[in-house]
Amino acid sequence: MNKTELIDKIAEKSGLTKNDARKALEAFIDSTAEALGNSKDGKLALVGFGTFSVSKREAREGKNPRTGEKITIPAKNVVKFKAGNVLENAVE
Repeated sequence: MNKTELIDKIAEKSGLTKNDARKALEAFIDSTAEALGNSKDGKLALVGFGTFSVSKREAREGKNPRTGEKITIPAKNVVKFKAGNVLENAVE
């Protein structure tokens, strides 16, 4: 499913117009990014759905697949998602 299909599904299930569903999805995405970037613990928990968290990935050594040359991959923050029970049970 892509973003357009998700917007269509949200509109269908909620009774919103597709434009309003798009705005709601974009607001959710923006709010999630803002919450993860601004919160002191870097977590957003949606009970039943799951938890988004920010984790620091340390710098590490890698290999260029074309040349085989060793390179240093810089440290960065990554977003992780742990599914909640409701979501996990829905996909079993």
